[in-house]
Amino acid sequence: MMALVDRALALNPSYARGWQVSGMLRIYAGQPNIAIERVEIALRLSPRERVGPSRGVIGMAHLLSRRFDQAVPQLLLAIQDQPRLAQAYRILAACHAHMGRLDEARAVIERLRAITPVVIADNIPLRNPEHRELFLSGLRMAAGAAT
Repeated sequence: MMALVDRALALNPSYARGWQVSGMLRIYAGQPNIAIERVEIALRLSPRERVGPSRGVIGMAHLLSRRFDQAVPQLLLAIQDQPRLAQAYRILAACHAHMGRLDEARAVIERLRAITPVVIADNIPLRNPEHRELFLSGLRMAAGAAT
């Protein structure tokens, strides 16, 4: 997929959606810093687009890089733009849990449960085992605090 998106971007470097997809794929591949760069290009190219998914990708990239304090504002923007974006709530809850803010993590999980009963999704496409465990451990802490 990354090769296809990179080819599309080589043919059309103004393709904002391609940059956003490229950033998301970089998250999956374990390249959070490159993901941020790619998504920021997408946001510059198309500032009027919905920013929720893009801010969610940036938030996830910061989480995976253990920059929890930088992830939180991005995720709050994602949720503000798209209040039913369940993945943004999951990432935000994991961030709060890793920051030791279990009350806030619990509140985010409750908001997530108002959207979906699925707190920990089965399909987590993170290929880097350390990234996957970081995300899941934070989510488990947050969900455990909510039960």
